[in-house]
Amino acid sequence: MAPEFVNLPNWLSLIRRYGVFTMAANLVWESAHLPLYTIWNDGTPLDLAVAVLHCTAGDLSIACFCLISALVFLGHQDWPTRRYTVVAIGATVLGVAYTIYSERMNLEGGGWAYSNAMPIVPPFGIGLSPVLQWLVVPPVGLAVARRVLASAEGRPRDQACPCPAGDRVDQGSDRRSRD
Repeated sequence: MAPEFVNLPNWLSLIRRYGVFTMAANLVWESAHLPLYTIWNDGTPLDLAVAVLHCTAGDLSIACFCLISALVFLGHQDWPTRRYTVVAIGATVLGVAYTIYSERMNLEGGGWAYSNAMPIVPPFGIGLSPVLQWLVVPPVGLAVARRVLASAEGRPRDQACPCPAGDRVDQGSDRRSRD
C-alpha cells in the first residue's frame, strides 16, 4: 500500500502566514512596550531601533521553534485539520515558558531592565507585557493564518483547512478513504 502524504501546501501556507503575522505583530508589540524598559530613557534612537529589530527577530525565531516543537510532539499528519487547538495551546505554553525563563535570565544578567512603568507578574518577578505578548500573538497569529488560508482556498471560515475534496477521515482511525 502506498504511503499517505501530508497535504504540504496547507502546512507550508499556514506556517508562512503565521511567520509573517508574528513578525509584524511582534514588531508592533516590541515598539509599543519599549517605554516599559529603561532603554527608552537611557538609549539613543539607534539603540532603540536595534533593540526592537533584535527582539523582533528573536521573537520570530522563538515563535517558529515553539510551533514546530508543538507540531512534532502534539500534532497530527492532517494538521491543521486535526489537533489544531492542541498544537496552538502547546505552542503558546512553550512560548510563555521560554519568556519566563528568558526574562528572568536577562533581568538577572543585566541584558535589560524594566522602568517603573512595567507591571510585574508577582509569582515570576517578570514584566506583564512580555507575558501578554506570548499569550496573545502566537494564538492570534495561528487563528489569522488559518482563516486567511481558508479564505484563499475558497472555504467558509468555519471549515478552515478540511480534508481535500473527495476524501473523508474515518472517525475511528487515521485512515482516509475515497468516497
